[in-house]
Amino acid sequence: MARASATRLSVLVRHNALLMFREPGPLLSRLVLPLVFLTLLRPLYVAAQGRTEGTEQAVVSTLVTFSLLALSISGSAILTERLGRTWDRLRATPLHPAEILAGKSLPVLAALLTQQLLIIITGIHLFALSVPHPFLLLAVLLAWSCTLLALGALLGVLARTMGELSAAFDIGGMLLSSLGGALVPLSALPGWVASIAPVSPGYWAAQGLRAAFSGDPTTVLTTCAVLLAMATTFAALASVRLRGRSGRMVAL
Repeated sequence: MARASATRLSVLVRHNALLMFREPGPLLSRLVLPLVFLTLLRPLYVAAQGRTEGTEQAVVSTLVTFSLLALSISGSAILTERLGRTWDRLRATPLHPAEILAGKSLPVLAALLTQQLLIIITGIHLFALSVPHPFLLLAVLLAWSCTLLALGALLGVLARTMGELSAAFDIGGMLLSSLGGALVPLSALPGWVASIAPVSPGYWAAQGLRAAFSGDPTTVLTTCAVLLAMATTFAALASVRLRGRSGRMVAL
């Protein structure tokens, strides 16, 4: 059974990767725009916080904000199946809902990690970003990417139209990034924002990234645990939405 599941999963991963590369526009925009954002806005952060802290803030701001906006890649992969009338074909196969989600998520995971690593590499080579603890940073990036995948999948099974999905990503992404203290440090925002900031996944991503840059393994471990708990919750809700009483996928 495990081998059959792995075979089905590999087919889905290849299929969804092919679909992503056939329409590369959204992916390319999510890879290029963050680098432009980082280059243009870094001087503002440096002027306000100094070279080292300003560069770190620019990288954190860019990474969290644009990875949240990249949720569109994950959610669209599911919603496109529904709008294209191919969802019923998937329902007729032996595929488990978890296999559907994983098959669509793994190519997106690769895209998200590529986006984030490009931002980090640009910060290192162009702006002298210091990354003394790369394994701590990688742990945060992986936990954050899992959270993004699960949240994108949940929105993909809940939205009814591309318009709804786009609004959820654009508004929700900027809101979660701003409330999390990624775009602007929480110390510069009203006190009520800081009190509700932990509700946002972006808050934990920003905290984890800053802790990874400074070499604080305790904070990195805490933020990764919270992010993975959020990812598990989002994924469970998406899976429940996909399953009927019989355990088979339902029409959406």
